[in-house]
Amino acid sequence: EDDDIKAQIEKLWQEVNSLKEMQALQTVCLRGIKAHKKCYLVIEEPKHYHEANEDCIAQGGTLATPRNLRENNDLRDYAKISSPGTKDFWIGVTDIVKEGQYVDVNSKPITYFNWDRAKKEPTGGKRESCAVISLSAQGKWHDEVCRTEKRYICEYLIP
Repeated sequence: EDDDIKAQIEKLWQEVNSLKEMQALQTVCLRGIKAHKKCYLVIEEPKHYHEANEDCIAQGGTLATPRNLRENNDLRDYAKISSPGTKDFWIGVTDIVKEGQYVDVNSKPITYFNWDRAKKEPTGGKRESCAVISLSAQGKWHDEVCRTEKRYICEYLIP
């Protein structure tokens, strides 16, 4: 009987924690924008790429990673409204581990790219290993030195 009660208490704790997570996500979604089972939130305080990613993770998300043109355009439009006058934002795309091999924040290969080909991007070679979405280039990407401080966009998956 004690085991039954313990199991029920354990189950209740799991439900409480699950509700807390959902509540936190709703709060983020209210402050940001909801699109395609994701919430995006622009963070105004500029940080290095790695600090930006750690901050998103601490809030239960990751740096935003557009997976197709529609997501990329939604991200661009939202960033433009949220932070007028900001040129570019960190996104979750990097080739730090292996030059030219771009991965997301979970080290999974990137299959969608939106490089600014007119400017021959990515151009940075080994020096520039982190990607930004550029509002001055209509949402195209370019690579940048990871230690540059920039605003960034966090992404949260809606369960």
